[in-house]
Amino acid sequence: MSKNSIYEINNMREQLPLEVFQDIHLHIDDWRASGGNHDDQYVWQQLRYRKI
Repeated sequence: MSKNSIYEINNMREQLPLEVFQDIHLHIDDWRASGGNHDDQYVWQQLRYRKI
């Protein structure tokens, strides 16, 4: 797995329905707005959940 979660999510863009891709980014944006980092475990969790 790459060390950059955002890069990994963007690489999955073509494999995901647009709504799912947008949902991931909304969750990440909310996380970052609340003080989270783009590479926190929460963001990786979003990525793993979408890969299932």
